[in-house]
Amino acid sequence: MTERNVLATRYPVAAKRLSRVFGGPGRLLDNLGKQGLFYANSIRYVGNALTSYKRETLRLVAEVGMGSGALAVIGGTVVIVGFMTLSAGALLAIQGFASLGDIGVEALTGFFAAFINVRIAAPVVAGIGLAATIGAGATAQLGSMRISEEIDALEVMAVHSISYLVSTRLVAGIVSIIPLYAMAVIMSFVASQLYTTLISGQSSGVYNHYFATFLRPTDLMWSFAQAILMAIVVMLTHCYYGFNASGGPAGVGEAVGRAVRTSLIGVVMVCLLVSLAVYGTSGNFNLAG
Repeated sequence: MTERNVLATRYPVAAKRLSRVFGGPGRLLDNLGKQGLFYANSIRYVGNALTSYKRETLRLVAEVGMGSGALAVIGGTVVIVGFMTLSAGALLAIQGFASLGDIGVEALTGFFAAFINVRIAAPVVAGIGLAATIGAGATAQLGSMRISEEIDALEVMAVHSISYLVSTRLVAGIVSIIPLYAMAVIMSFVASQLYTTLISGQSSGVYNHYFATFLRPTDLMWSFAQAILMAIVVMLTHCYYGFNASGGPAGVGEAVGRAVRTSLIGVVMVCLLVSLAVYGTSGNFNLAG
């Protein structure tokens, strides 16, 4: 019997406490390594998914965009993300018009819509919507397949499980996010303009002047790149937790909860890092024109 086993036998309480204190960092590094390897393999087999599982990829693209089951009745992810960005754009206009009106420059509400919607509001809200709809659904699907041993059955039939289940979903998320995010940005713009011009009574010419002045095409380009990165982070995170779920139906629910929390952190980190990398040195605008 080794010294470690003797310690655990004679002093079980102390051994458990030592295991919790000193075993935590080791388990954390082990989990990080497993996640990194899973993400690398998922990206590595994207080409195999596009060539070997074309029909499955197309099916997942349709499912990601329009949803399945009860979610498809209301239009799926398109409607959910659209209404979320619509609400965010309206809230931005409400707060911006009121705050700027306090100092007598409510004419700059168009600047708020062009600047904050593109750089912060629309990407973050779209990322949250992806995590709550596409991501949670992917975790639940893969988790139910894992606990019912369907993934093991696929591997027995010589089907590469990561390529068939994870890489195809990653491709579907990347393909679907482009039109989805374009719609989200338009909805946020429309909501801000309608509130400012129709409800608050600002002149359409004043709003459109400041909106067109401060809406930069490069900002839109970086915003789309940011949305694509968020889609990659969300899909990889949720597929990892679903693919490695255990413990029956309760374990699947726990995996969904952990995946949503982790992906929300990932969405905020992507927004932060991209903003620092692109806009960190300067704001890239001059209020003096």
